[in-house]
Amino acid sequence: MTRARTVRCMPIYEYRCPRCDVYEIIRALGAAPDAEDCPTCGQPARRLISAPHLSRTNTPSSRLIDAAERSATEPDVITGGIPPSRVRSTPTYSSNPLSRKLPRP
Repeated sequence: MTRARTVRCMPIYEYRCPRCDVYEIIRALGAAPDAEDCPTCGQPARRLISAPHLSRTNTPSSRLIDAAERSATEPDVITGGIPPSRVRSTPTYSSNPLSRKLPRP
């Protein structure tokens, strides 16, 4: 398991310092204490109750994120030759009279 996936699965706990502002700490589930020293001023800060980040499974964005993570470790293997080029056989020209003044290739 990669480090990015490990950090993403760990909950984020919010604390409010009476002197500073709200800050976040990433800890293992259930390992966060009720009070934590503020990293800025050292005052004891109380843990806040916040809404959990719940996502619905099978949303297009979660499928895209999962496919991007999977392609980093398991890239698609391409078999076969080079695909044919998509060159137009006949050039298309505009019927606009102003385009007649443009140089032709």
